[in-house]
This record gives sequence, C-alpha cells and structure tokens, in this order.
Amino acid sequence: MKKIVDRFISYAQIDTQSDPDSESTPSTQKQWVLARKLAAELNAMGMSEVSIDDNGYIMATLASNIDRDVPVIGFIAHYDTSPDFSGQGVKPRIIENYDGGEITLNASKNIILSPEYFEDLKMYEGQTLIVTDGNTLLGADDKAGITEIMTAMEYLIQHPEIEHGKIRVGFTPDEEIGRGAHKFEVDKFGADWAYTMDGSQVGELEYENFNAAHAIVRTKGKSVHPGYAKGKLVNAIGILNEFASQLPVEEVPERTSEREGFYHIYKMKGEIEQAEMELIIRDHNREAFEERKQFLERLGDQLNEKHSKAIEVLIKDQYYNMREKIEPVYHIVDIAREAMMALQIEPIIKPIRGGTDGSQLSYMGLPCPNIFAGGHNFHGKYEYVPLESMEKAVAVILKICELTATYDFKV
Repeated sequence: MKKIVDRFISYAQIDTQSDPDSESTPSTQKQWVLARKLAAELNAMGMSEVSIDDNGYIMATLASNIDRDVPVIGFIAHYDTSPDFSGQGVKPRIIENYDGGEITLNASKNIILSPEYFEDLKMYEGQTLIVTDGNTLLGADDKAGITEIMTAMEYLIQHPEIEHGKIRVGFTPDEEIGRGAHKFEVDKFGADWAYTMDGSQVGELEYENFNAAHAIVRTKGKSVHPGYAKGKLVNAIGILNEFASQLPVEEVPERTSEREGFYHIYKMKGEIEQAEMELIIRDHNREAFEERKQFLERLGDQLNEKHSKAIEVLIKDQYYNMREKIEPVYHIVDIAREAMMALQIEPIIKPIRGGTDGSQLSYMGLPCPNIFAGGHNFHGKYEYVPLESMEKAVAVILKICELTATYDFKV
C-alpha cells in the first residue's frame, strides 16, 4: 500500500528526537513540526474535535456511526524518537521483495543489516522493508504506530459501511524520556480504554510491563596526598565501586530474560572527593520490586556504618506493571486477541521488558494494553519496519473498532 509507505516516510524524515535534560514539554522544539503536521492532517481527513494543547498533546475524534451505546475506545502513539541516537537527516530506503540476505545500509562505512545477527529478518523474506542509510535511526518507534492509526482512521472515514462506536486518537511527545503520559489529560480524552500502537513483531499483544525505579548513589570522600594518606584519605570512587560490586552479578539486563528482574548501572562519574552512579531497578513482580529497592537501601546503610555516612542512596519510582489495572477489565485484551485471530494473526501475549505510555495511563485511569506496530531494532541504525507488518497493524485497528461495536459486554 503505497500510501502507508509515503505517509510513514513523511513522518520519519522529520527530526523529533526528545531531550531528557530539557524541562519543557515537548522537550524539544523540533517535535512541534510533526505535531502540527499531524493535527493538520487529522483535520484534512475529516476527523472532528481535533486539538493540540500547549504541551504538544494531540487528540481527535471519529464520531460513532451507529445508533446504540458502545464503549468509547482510543488509539495512542508517540511522535518523539530516542535521544540515544540521531534522528536528524533520516533517509529511509525501500527494499522490495527482500531476498533474505544481507542488506548493505552504508557501503562506505561497511554497515550491514545481516540476518545472521538479526535473526528476525528471516521472517520477512519476500516482503517490502523500510531501512535506514546507516547514519540515523529510522523512527518506526513510534512513527509506524502513528502511520497505522492515521491510515485506519482515514479508511473508516472513507468506508462508512464499517460500523463502529466513537473512537478517540491521541499522539504524545516525550515517551522516549519517560514523560509521554505525564501531561496527558485522561478526562479530556474520554475513552473507556485505549491501545498504544507501540510494539514490535506482528502479533505482539502486551498488558504486562516492568515495575520501574531510578536510583542515584552518591559517595563522599576526602582527598589527601597519596604518599601520606594512610588513615586519612577517603576515596569516593572506591566506596562507589564497593557498592556496585555487591549487586547480584547475574541480575543484569544482559543475563536475564522474560519476567526476570535486574539492576542496571548505566552511568558513573567521580573523583576522590565525590562520585556518583545512576542505575535502574526493574521487576515484573511488585513484591520483588519492593525488595530490590529495600536491598539497595540496606546496602547503603551497611556501607555508611563502615565509611562514616559517606554514601547516599536516592530512589524514585518511575512506573508500575499495568497488569494490575488491566486484569479487572481483561475483555479489552480479549477484543484485541479476537481481532488478530480473525485476521489469521497469531497473538503473541508476553510481558514487556520495559514500559510504555500505556503503563502510566493505566494507573491514571485509562486501561491501555500495547499492540504491535511492526518495527525492529529500535533506537539505532539497524532499525527497520516491514510494510506488510504496518498493513496488518492497520487491519487490527479496524477489526478492534468493528468488534467493539458488536461485543457482548455482559459476558
């Protein structure tokens, strides 16, 4: 479907990289370029109640075309891209009828997208892939999701014979820096539930995610000439290293999978008199999550006894497992699952080893499972998305709208 490709590329070419060090919303001014484009397109295609607020949150409505009451559902995606890899000058390239072999993304830099390393590529032989030029990310996370929602809404407008209730659409900034839902007005959105189109492989349907916290560990020392340091010098770097060395060596991202939790040190800096590290704590199980935080606090207390209160541990929760909020309304997962099965798509129901806007929105009163958008290898130069996966995501959105209009909510 040429229109999907053209629409996606038009979004991907706009740099919307977010910035965790900014305090504004959106965190970067360049996100406004795509935000305003999306609002204009929603108006042009015939959506109603199109709004874009001062923080860059976009909402729109497709009115019901039936005369009975059914739940209001929503579809949500984010338009920012990762701050960890450049989104400037994105040059998507289309690979038609992919032959299953290596794809040279950038010959001069010898950057190769290989199925020997990225095994998921083997699933897409014969399909149309959209890839990068090896210099930037692609932005399928989550411009593929935006493309799919826009395409589905346009299709419903053009095909009024498809019965549906009221549908709400929402596009958010700053999801990649953990703020996508922070200023989302759930009451204004007015949906009974929603789906984020922000997953990867075809069939993914997710309603579990990590419980998440961020920790800062700071240590203080005393600098003394090393030749005369015995009994006097206190090395903040050494104390910090002592703290890090007591974390469980097997409970790290590179050695865990599925529902296994971890500690992840991702930043360290320091000198003799002060040192600091940042880490994240993750676990699907809420009780285990709380125990992990308590472990860090106890470790800090133990080292403070040893080093005369030279260490400070600061922990802040980030988000929680949306399973707690989804299970009481599990029919919203059932509808998505039934939609996929009706389209001969095998549902892949599994926990997310991360978080989405949906996890925060679920705790804000908007239950919000996550559905595949089709992309792979997010946040880097090896990112790609198959056209056929985006087409299937569009079909799932349409089928969910159709099923919700006929679903027996008394069951």
